[in-house]
Amino acid sequence: MELRRRELLAKAVALGVVKLAGNLNPTAAAEAWFQAGKGTRAATPQAELGPFYKRNAPSTAALRGASDPGMPLAVGGTVYNTRGDILSGAKIEVWQTDHLGHYDLEGYRYRAALLADAQGNYGFSSVMPGHYPARVCQHIHFAVTAPGYKPLVTQMYFATDPVFAGDPDKNYTKDPLITSRELVRPVMLKGDPQVMVASTDFELVLETL
Repeated sequence: MELRRRELLAKAVALGVVKLAGNLNPTAAAEAWFQAGKGTRAATPQAELGPFYKRNAPSTAALRGASDPGMPLAVGGTVYNTRGDILSGAKIEVWQTDHLGHYDLEGYRYRAALLADAQGNYGFSSVMPGHYPARVCQHIHFAVTAPGYKPLVTQMYFATDPVFAGDPDKNYTKDPLITSRELVRPVMLKGDPQVMVASTDFELVLETL
């Protein structure tokens, strides 16, 4: 795709269809055209690491056990940089409470370290985290790293949280640790009344060093 764009621009310049202003050369113009075609993305807002982070979480996409209580939850997304390139191999650490709002401080329940696949995608199964006294809203912590990029520490929230009273646009500031409305994600319920699963997407965008 990149080569095709550059070939088209070179031919257009040669035929006089496109004129380059100033000292802009065809190679630089083609690169700019290619980057514009991919589309840029805003970096994911940062948030607090919090006191409950633990190193060496297991490499598993299944945080939820078959018999775990609570609303089943599926979280997925894609990792990009701000130019719109996918970041395969990015490391995504996640941690959260169980459905009652308790962190596992002795072991690694509801903690995982994932790697984005060749298409930059990641995903994991869990349960909807509960509320706990020190925090207003339900949330999942993320720490994302990739060579050549600034570490991203952030948190994802749920538009269905009762705290938002059905209007996260207006009420997300009820939790002073929510740094951006963009961190509050819509939730879709899938399945049938007997086996319901909450599902949400969380795109992660890293900045270069």
